[in-house]
Amino acid sequence: MVFYDFWFWIPDLARQLGIHPICYVVVSSMIMSLGSNIRTLTKEMTVEEVTKLPPDYPSSTVKFKAEEAAALLFEAEDFGSGLSFGERIRTAVSGSDAIAFRTCRETEGPFCDYVARGYGKPVLLSGPCLPETKTRQLDEKWVSWLSQFEPGSVVFCSLGSQSVLQKDEFQELVLGFELCGLPFLVALKPPQGCSTVEEALPEGFQDRVGGRGLVYGGWVPQEQLLHHPNIGCFVNHCGYGTMWEFLLSDCQVVLIPEIGDQILNTRLMANELKIGVEVERGKNREVPKESLSEAIKFVMDKDNETANLMKRNHAKLKQMLSNRDLQEGYINNFIQALQDLSNMKSKLQNKMIKPDDVW
Repeated sequence: MVFYDFWFWIPDLARQLGIHPICYVVVSSMIMSLGSNIRTLTKEMTVEEVTKLPPDYPSSTVKFKAEEAAALLFEAEDFGSGLSFGERIRTAVSGSDAIAFRTCRETEGPFCDYVARGYGKPVLLSGPCLPETKTRQLDEKWVSWLSQFEPGSVVFCSLGSQSVLQKDEFQELVLGFELCGLPFLVALKPPQGCSTVEEALPEGFQDRVGGRGLVYGGWVPQEQLLHHPNIGCFVNHCGYGTMWEFLLSDCQVVLIPEIGDQILNTRLMANELKIGVEVERGKNREVPKESLSEAIKFVMDKDNETANLMKRNHAKLKQMLSNRDLQEGYINNFIQALQDLSNMKSKLQNKMIKPDDVW
């Protein structure tokens, strides 16, 4: 039985029925890598204890900063049924015969190996399970608006469906797009306390940006927009699903992570794979308009060799991930690994050997 990672009660139930439980984790292996090292996470732990990396952790840069410790400490909070969020995940993983990830070795290999060592269990990879590029056309309103601008010149921003900013955060963000001087399309929900994005805009904003900027408060077809030739830069939160979407695009990438795995996904993209930049936050974790503007202008500068290197790195990864043989290979190997694991467990049980004695 392959089950979703939050269903911590499944392994015990599955074993009672003679079924082998496999925990399928749909977030990055990086967050699980750190989780495997912090098995006794409590609210009393210090920032240093939470953020300290073990000597054998596979990266010195894919980690939380001290001011981001809350991204891990929330795991110690009660999440119902007398269990914390972290305990639910660790119970599900520890009780399973194997751990599965929606990823590939080409992006997260060392972290998957670290999880396998940390939990002492096989780790199976399904590949990123990317859909084929959709052929559905953009609505005419988006095509018409984007057609005003040169290819690769428009900055597109989306921070995820769960993001609702404070009004001052919202205003600072859109001022950053104004400051960058490039055409932009910003898709954000109205900030807290506002019914529409229009009423939340800074005074005089629309008059100053004129027709080169659009702040939209509704749903947008993100995947289709990312493949429009006039979109040249994507500013986003680096959620796991969004990360795979932009990896299949040709856009330059600017990242503004907020919580948990978004932060580690960003560090992987910016520091390890070197295909984007992370916006530098202020001392209170705010996003200054100057930092956002500088990050956008940096990646959009065609004469900047570092930005060009990021673009080449991105193109190589896109080409690899777009190879259907790669994805099919992962799926076939995943299915075979499930079959092999099931057969092996059955043989062990017939010999009255406990699975935990072997894995």
